[in-house]
Amino acid sequence: MARYYDVHPDNPQRRTLGQVVGMIRDGGVIAYPTDSCFALGTGLDNKDGVERIKSIRKLDDRHHFTLVCENFAQLGQFVHVDNSVFRAIKASTPGSYTFILPATKEVPRRLMHPKKKTVGIRIPDHVTAQALLAELGEPLLSSTLLLPDEEEPLTQGWDIKERLEHQVDAVLDSGDCGVEPTTVIDFSGGEPEIVRRGAGDPARFE
Repeated sequence: MARYYDVHPDNPQRRTLGQVVGMIRDGGVIAYPTDSCFALGTGLDNKDGVERIKSIRKLDDRHHFTLVCENFAQLGQFVHVDNSVFRAIKASTPGSYTFILPATKEVPRRLMHPKKKTVGIRIPDHVTAQALLAELGEPLLSSTLLLPDEEEPLTQGWDIKERLEHQVDAVLDSGDCGVEPTTVIDFSGGEPEIVRRGAGDPARFE
């Protein structure tokens, strides 16, 4: 059964975040809020967690998982970024964007796109997500909490708790949450390609 944790939106209780991080390190899958709706998250090396997220969302092996990072320094460990791309991404983070970039050897091969060897990466502009990432000390392997055959992502923590009671280990809720998925920009070819228009303004990449 999923544990439900309600934290303050401006000052999330560190003790609670520590409990959630403990679950992640023990192999758990969580639902947590971001600036662009809730996401499912698990540890980078958690193969079982990846399969559980795929099962919840009915995803195939071509799905681009996202590494949700606390800051730019962390992001730089996992993707190759040249100077022009660096400036474009730096100007847009933190924010509601996911960037697809060539992965470094720090990224497990099973998390990369099978042909392109790319991975999605982002830095959220959300207090609770940032506090969770700071407590964890590494990226969260994540995917938008959009259930199969539904057009809208889930945005209410209590609703997620009821619907995914036996599929996730914890729901972290702080009340405030975005309601639209990220804008996805593919930089793997050098020039920005808008893959999905979402919460982040795509105009700067057009």
